[in-house]
Amino acid sequence: MAGRYAPSPTGNLHVGNLRTAILAWLFARSTGRDFLLRIEDLDRVRAGSEAQQIRELTDIGLDWDGTPARQSERLALYEHAIDSLTARGLTFECFCTRRDIAEAASAPHALPGHYPGTCRDLSDEEREERRRSRPSALRLRSRVNQWAISDLIHGEYEGAVDDFVIRRNDGAPAYNLAVVVDDHAQGVDQVVRGDDLLSSTPRQAYLGSLLGYPAPEYAHVPLALNADGQRLAKRDGAVTLEDLASIAVEPHEVRALILDSLGLPNHSLSAALAAFDPGALPREPWVVSNLGS
Repeated sequence: MAGRYAPSPTGNLHVGNLRTAILAWLFARSTGRDFLLRIEDLDRVRAGSEAQQIRELTDIGLDWDGTPARQSERLALYEHAIDSLTARGLTFECFCTRRDIAEAASAPHALPGHYPGTCRDLSDEEREERRRSRPSALRLRSRVNQWAISDLIHGEYEGAVDDFVIRRNDGAPAYNLAVVVDDHAQGVDQVVRGDDLLSSTPRQAYLGSLLGYPAPEYAHVPLALNADGQRLAKRDGAVTLEDLASIAVEPHEVRALILDSLGLPNHSLSAALAAFDPGALPREPWVVSNLGS
């Protein structure tokens, strides 16, 4: 049994990212699970970010079990999963551009948020013709329109499932496939992450069911927002450990602010862990302002 934190190495972590990491650690440790760190580096990567993020997590006192895993070193696992789905007739090539999909989705009777099925039933001849003009992505041939999950924060949640991409047209495994395969392969049965990812979770849970994976325990936690109610970003001022250090705010003080926002004892992670109760967590976003004041 394990929980995990899985950042993308695209830059410094801000306090909202660190808050989610602390929550993932608290959920895992409070339930006797291992806590894993996974670097999700299949997409854009900024040089030096992985090492920087590991330092930041260490600076606020987090620890993890084993060596951090990297998605870029696990490509064979993703291809094996894709091959197994394809062998069962559960994938199809898609040649649509984003514009094609947007225009089809705006048509009458289109299902909001759903891929419109443009390439689902192409003939062999049609596929061969389209391959001459552009590379194809690979989509899951979904057999459902909705899928339900159970979430420790949001309760029962049902969301849309369409024919979503599992391998991009550049050949890279898509996030929705990689995260499902990784969690199962690593023994992750508890997924704690920001609630901006809640709407994509039914797709992932459905894909896991097709691959024969048991559904993990989910907890989608509220995000950190800026004073305007928008998702916190590095443009919002001193919101990273590096920027806060420049105005004499130390990592242990940042951790204390985060624990305060969760209604937990703020003098140490061990004290916060002893008092941790998922049912008592705030359900509203954390509005971040004037961290250096």
